[in-house]
Amino acid sequence: MDTLLNDLRQRLGAKIVNDKLETGQLTIEVNAADITEVCLVLRDDEALAFNQLSDLCGIDYLSYGKADWETQETTRTGFSRGVSQGVYIDTPDIEDRFAVVYHLLSLKHNRRLRVRSFVSGQPPKIASVTPIWAGANWFEREAFDLFGILFDGHPDLRRILTDYGFRGHPFRKDFPLEGNVEVRYDSEEGRVVYQPVSIKNRVLVPKTIRRDNRYERPGENHGG
Repeated sequence: MDTLLNDLRQRLGAKIVNDKLETGQLTIEVNAADITEVCLVLRDDEALAFNQLSDLCGIDYLSYGKADWETQETTRTGFSRGVSQGVYIDTPDIEDRFAVVYHLLSLKHNRRLRVRSFVSGQPPKIASVTPIWAGANWFEREAFDLFGILFDGHPDLRRILTDYGFRGHPFRKDFPLEGNVEVRYDSEEGRVVYQPVSIKNRVLVPKTIRRDNRYERPGENHGG
């Protein structure tokens, strides 16, 4: 990993905004404007030779590092990482909210690398790496569908998991847990129709603490 990091610093120089080596995994961060140039070097330089894109995903850092509920005590309100119907988080334009992460593999050198790039703008946009690694095609469609990240130059950027008429991006942390609409088959019209969502979010957090003698202190009396 140290050898790989030195090679990356020599070939990419100031284009590496940050780097981190932790738990045997090397991560470098680059600006979105440099992603095409950096990925071409990572693929074509013989000392690097990252010829395979193993994975590409989006990340929403809107509420990153914020605790939703305390685990030391029971809660009457339950867990709610997302938001309820019609309630949205009022900070959609925070700096460095969205990022794209690329997981690369060098078959020649048997080494792996993670590349992260923060994207900005409304909507957030970054260059597609499909011309560099063809396998990025469906991954980028997935990140677009779930996070709303646009990949400039993608040959066919359409939704891949949700319906083509779907509105919104489900993995954004400001997207309502219940969604906006639901679909059902209408026998009279003979087709699938949209209607306002009718389901209600269920709280799946235990609301009672049961007795467990493994955690009782000597001499404690819990009564009947």
